[in-house]
Amino acid sequence: MPEDVIRVRGARQHNLQNIDVDIPRHQLVVLTGVSGSGKSSLAFDTLFAEGQRRYVQSLSAYARQFLGQMEKPDVDFIEGLSPAVAIEQVHSNPNPRSTIATVTEIYDYLRVLYAVAGQPYDPGTGEKLHRSTPPEIADKVLALGEGTRVVVLSPQPPASAADIRTLFEKLKRQGFVRVRLNGTIAELEDSPALDDAETQNVQIVIDRLVVRPDSRQRLMEAIESSLHWNDREVQFLVNLDGSEEILSYTTAFANPRTGYTIERLTPQHFSFNTHLGACPACEGTGTKPTPDATLLVPDETKSLKDGAIKAWWARHPKVKMIFNQSVEALARHFGASLDTPFQDLPQDFKHALFHGTGSEAISTGWQKAGNKRSLAKPFEGLLPEISRLYESAESDALRSALSRLMNPQPCATCAGMRLKPESLAVKLSSRFSVPSSQLSSSAPAKGKQLTENSEPRTDLNIHDFTALQVRDALEWIRHLEVTDQQKVYVGELQREIGKRIEFLEQVGLGYLALNRESGTLSGGEMQRIRLASQIGAGLAGVLYVLDEPSIGLHPRDNERLIQTLLRLRDLGNTVLVVEHDEATMRAADHIIELGPGAGHLGGKITAQGSPAQIAANPNSITGGYLSGKKRIEAIALPQDLLTENREPRTGNSLVIHGATEHNLRNVTAAFPLGAFTCVTGPSGSGKSTLVDDILMRALRRHFYDAKEIPGAHEKITGLEHLDKVVVIDQSPIGRSPRSNPATYTGAFGPIRELFAQLPLARMRGYDAGRFSFNTPGGRCEKCEGDGLIKIDMHFLADVYVTCESCKGRRYGAETLEITFKGKNIADVLDMTVTEALRFFDRSTTISPKLRTLEETGLGYIKLGQSGASLSGGEAQRIKLSAELAKRSTGRTLYVLDEPTTGLHSADIQTLLGVLLRLRDAGNTLIVIEHHTDVIRCADWIIDLGPGGGTEGGYVLATGTPKQIAANEKSVTGRFLR
Repeated sequence: MPEDVIRVRGARQHNLQNIDVDIPRHQLVVLTGVSGSGKSSLAFDTLFAEGQRRYVQSLSAYARQFLGQMEKPDVDFIEGLSPAVAIEQVHSNPNPRSTIATVTEIYDYLRVLYAVAGQPYDPGTGEKLHRSTPPEIADKVLALGEGTRVVVLSPQPPASAADIRTLFEKLKRQGFVRVRLNGTIAELEDSPALDDAETQNVQIVIDRLVVRPDSRQRLMEAIESSLHWNDREVQFLVNLDGSEEILSYTTAFANPRTGYTIERLTPQHFSFNTHLGACPACEGTGTKPTPDATLLVPDETKSLKDGAIKAWWARHPKVKMIFNQSVEALARHFGASLDTPFQDLPQDFKHALFHGTGSEAISTGWQKAGNKRSLAKPFEGLLPEISRLYESAESDALRSALSRLMNPQPCATCAGMRLKPESLAVKLSSRFSVPSSQLSSSAPAKGKQLTENSEPRTDLNIHDFTALQVRDALEWIRHLEVTDQQKVYVGELQREIGKRIEFLEQVGLGYLALNRESGTLSGGEMQRIRLASQIGAGLAGVLYVLDEPSIGLHPRDNERLIQTLLRLRDLGNTVLVVEHDEATMRAADHIIELGPGAGHLGGKITAQGSPAQIAANPNSITGGYLSGKKRIEAIALPQDLLTENREPRTGNSLVIHGATEHNLRNVTAAFPLGAFTCVTGPSGSGKSTLVDDILMRALRRHFYDAKEIPGAHEKITGLEHLDKVVVIDQSPIGRSPRSNPATYTGAFGPIRELFAQLPLARMRGYDAGRFSFNTPGGRCEKCEGDGLIKIDMHFLADVYVTCESCKGRRYGAETLEITFKGKNIADVLDMTVTEALRFFDRSTTISPKLRTLEETGLGYIKLGQSGASLSGGEAQRIKLSAELAKRSTGRTLYVLDEPTTGLHSADIQTLLGVLLRLRDAGNTLIVIEHHTDVIRCADWIIDLGPGGGTEGGYVLATGTPKQIAANEKSVTGRFLR
């Protein structure tokens, strides 16, 4: 019998303290513990890594060279391990061609479905296209009546006389006798005369026959022979009512009235990644870079003289001078003052400035050589000029300068639908009606609210189908209308597409549109899409390792996700989930808690057992929160910021008016300044649209002249009360593995300056740069300051070995001779934050930065620890501590999107304390959050809903947590109660 547990012995990966643990198989097991306690080290870096390594080891050496083999984890042995699949919370690739439909392979099946069963229409007229099969063509000819004389012809493309002579020779060798040349029947033996100066029209005479009841077999042979010489068209010369007529039939889709035909459809015709299907203007991306007038004039309060217009010739003073003189000439022509704020200038001048004067010439002020008169010519307009220069630019520098004044806009040719018109004119029908407002191809213009009573549609092209939300797409494909003949080959495609869409619905993604770009999805959404794909695979006996799949899910949607995990378990798999969500822990079969602290203070098994056993365990930190003995608490807000009813005081709010971006329904939302506001609601209800797409973009444009266009809204008031905006997310603190807490918080600069001021350093002439491991001089040049050297093992895993020159200390021997209190710079980087705080306790420049790190619960991390080894929660708290270390103006807006991601309840309490410190300094916090304990601690709540996608976009309730809990309309209120 196989092992009923996965037995791990002596796990020492990262901060794991030589732990032994038995993980029950075929159960839902939750790994929990404080941030940095070693959960991911056990789940991903030990169990999953060893599962992958063993699989790769079973392959041949030749195969292994293509698979980037994983390094063996630091563990004595693991028994009972199954093949492992990791579903991590990895942020998706921002490739504009990657969508939900392509990632889940739904689009591949769709392309085949539309190619084999789609009904083409004429893109110009919208008329249905028809095609005929050879038997249908024969039936139409036989219907002409008995005794009708018919000549079967195969038309050839018009060609030159030389090519026609070659064709005639070929036809004679094949046994053909006659052709119809330029409308006249001619014998091939007579070598018909050809005019070399003109193009010749030739039809091969395949057969001549008289329509009789017994002539069907001969007619069919003639039709097939004709199609051999012309694969889509066959013609018949018939004598009707005494006059000759040509009857033409095609086996391709064609409109007989307009002559429009379309070639045989293939799946490539519906792909926006091939030349057969992609729109030629945007090459299948759906967008084109377009000049943006608001980027040309970012600040309309400035005058022309003060540089209101942002020139792209900033690096070329002479060209910039010519540019400015042409604008001044235009202003003189329209009587526009150079000293007036741009917003107050005449509209006709602004229109001419951006779009040109057309054929109207204006005096430029320039003179031709030897001519006293001023040169006059039309003004091109800044937007057309940018477009022209961008298309023709050979210099990368010019193209880069122009791109800063451009934003992607929907392609004018395909209206953002990515495909050619002939591909978009192929449709399928369903008995399920979809309101036109839900289709992005017929979506309202930007800024228009969605309407409920739109004309329903049942026939959709492939783009319309992918524009549907998952829940509507599922109903539409289930009720697809196909003929009995089509059911034979469409049924399997229909089932496969429906099954994959259904899995997306089951993991709580019913609100997403299938054509949503994967780069715009959150890590949690992308993980749930991959989870849906795994359910579809139907594997059994696998170890699934998941990283917080509940991220981004409202408590209302969490139940469906838990059912999905249980279903994965019931297939016969072991499901190991790194999770802090209380509902998921209560649904688990077994919980393993790591701790008790983080970093070197963690890495031990502090408790394990069923949820009830964990709740009863006095040694378990998690158990205290599961049993209700502990709870997350907030500090009260100074009452002068809110009224007696804890409502925001008039005039002290940041207000978004009339927001209509995506699914928002003309929303007006007020965020009280100086308070901690939570924006809540089910997944897809419009939270990120309101805060990120509208508010954040508008503020970035207001404060920092950012490029991104804010989502559709009327206006934002209250900006005058803010001086800056700061976004604090869980992205790594630096792109380079050299980034570390000391450099990010700015503590390393004063430390290096302190070392440079030491007597021996001054005597040797060392400056602060000598103590940097990023620049040549003081660092070890053998490893270039990394401390490790990478050995390329070709088809084996890369091996990192400690640099033998510096012994992993990053610096040269001379630099390490400089010591402060007996410690050199490498020793300092190896200190934990707590140790360094005691070491530099007298420094007024270093200790405040380190103190804020310790106050945010990060005293255990090392100053020189690589940013790549930090968890998302740790990275976020480092960013928060860097903000706390700055001198507060009390007028800063902090925006956080789900800051509790990856955090244990104990960490959330620490995080909440830090956030409330920022609030108590007079700053404003806006947090998108689903964690009910954090929502309960907020000063003000804006609850969106009631559902996701087209079912959301309304403000259901605003108020204090008590008011929301008492509000029957609020979805969040139900969980607060």
